[in-house]
Amino acid sequence: MSRFTDIDIDAAIVKRAAQGDVRAHEIIYRAFSAPVYSICLRFTRVPAHAEDLTQDTFIEIMRSIGSFRGDAPLGSWVRRVAVSKALMFLRSAWQRRGQSLDDDWEEYLPAPDARRAQAERPEQALDLDAALASLPDVGRAVVWLHDVEGFTHKEIAGLMGKTESFSKSQLSRAYQRLRPMLEQGVAEATGTMNSTMPELC
Repeated sequence: MSRFTDIDIDAAIVKRAAQGDVRAHEIIYRAFSAPVYSICLRFTRVPAHAEDLTQDTFIEIMRSIGSFRGDAPLGSWVRRVAVSKALMFLRSAWQRRGQSLDDDWEEYLPAPDARRAQAERPEQALDLDAALASLPDVGRAVVWLHDVEGFTHKEIAGLMGKTESFSKSQLSRAYQRLRPMLEQGVAEATGTMNSTMPELC
């Protein structure tokens, strides 16, 4: 689970923010801007896009915070707004390319090239960020939402406007793509460690 749910904002501050209090808005922004930017960057991989999405997210948060009922932590609601903005951005990019969510899987770096790139950089063989970056947008988004943010397949399906089986299949395909890279990384790391161990007589 990411840092969103670890951030505790007093209900009085939320109430003041809903009433338009600028200081309360600033407190909420300072508390959540880093994790919001982080999740936007995970989805877009472009800092400038992540910055724009972070700004869009907080504009939406301040505009809609009056509708926040407090049934769940504020962080969960902020996270959902950020994810929705990021997915809207990706959908727009897919539409500009004339693609649908289903077409996205073969985009970007093919798995063999990704494995070769990892082999050329053994010191980063276990770099999960690099492994995730090799995934297409949809697969990366599903892995991040499910494994890091803790969304269920039902929630992911709702966010993406797809079925639960779509979310499950995307996660499975992402695992299949990541597994060879991570297994190779473990093997290389183990081999390096064994080569530096002194022989025992």
